Amino acid sequence: MRRLAAVSALLLPLAGPAWAQQQTRDPQRPLLEAGVFLGGGLLPDYPAASHAEWRGLALPWFIYRGEVLRADDRGLRGRFFRSGDLELTVNANGALGSRANDSSARRGMPDIDPLGEIGPALRWVAWRGAANTGRLVLEVPVRAAFSTDFSRIRYRGIVLAPELAYEGLGWGLAGSRARIGIGPVFASGGLMDYWYRVKPSDARPGRPAYDAEGGYLGMRLQFSYRVPVTKSITLTAGGRLENFSGATNAGSPLFRSNFNASLIAGVSFALYQSPEMVASDASPFD
Repeated sequence: MRRLAAVSALLLPLAGPAWAQQQTRDPQRPLLEAGVFLGGGLLPDYPAASHAEWRGLALPWFIYRGEVLRADDRGLRGRFFRSGDLELTVNANGALGSRANDSSARRGMPDIDPLGEIGPALRWVAWRGAANTGRLVLEVPVRAAFSTDFSRIRYRGIVLAPELAYEGLGWGLAGSRARIGIGPVFASGGLMDYWYRVKPSDARPGRPAYDAEGGYLGMRLQFSYRVPVTKSITLTAGGRLENFSGATNAGSPLFRSNFNASLIAGVSFALYQSPEMVASDASPFD
């Protein structure tokens, strides 16, 4: 059974260390940090799948604190515009793949390869709490999706996933960072086809041919929690609940469940810090 290690929207907030709380104390931080996340999780094969699988995860991560290009717990992003609480970035996300023969719904069909996403995102801090230890953020990303079998890359379509999220520092334990967000997900026809299309050649009793359409995918609630144990070790946990009621492609024979749940937990190790330092930002979140 194949085990894949790739970055995803759920994994990105978990991979890096919980350094955000320390920013207000340290006037400078390393320009570059790198390490590894080791853990495991329960992950569905694809949106609205009835089959989920426990997987071991080994994910490299890095933090780069450049003026324009940044890589941190919010992913790889280019900060091309920033004014007060409004920020325009380019960011990247992705998702794991799955073997078709591990799922009764897709048995005999092509595997679902890992997906990568990249595109612009508009981010607005709508509210800040007392002492700047909590904030409410609206983020609207529009990303192009690509799949890969590691021999070629194929364009799959567009994802629109606006999200309203609360981010907080010091929840329960000193130095911890928590995030909980909710929002709808929409996808273009090409990406919906990748998940839900059944070609005539793949049809069989109980799995008729189906041509998917672009539109509403579902509602997503996701959360993450990280707490530092030492300067280089961080405990992390997170999860996602998805409701696909009313989805555009609920009629597909591959659409098997109105609900998916994902859970991930592990340990993040910081293995390298560059000697070059940069000034800390004013915000403990950024």
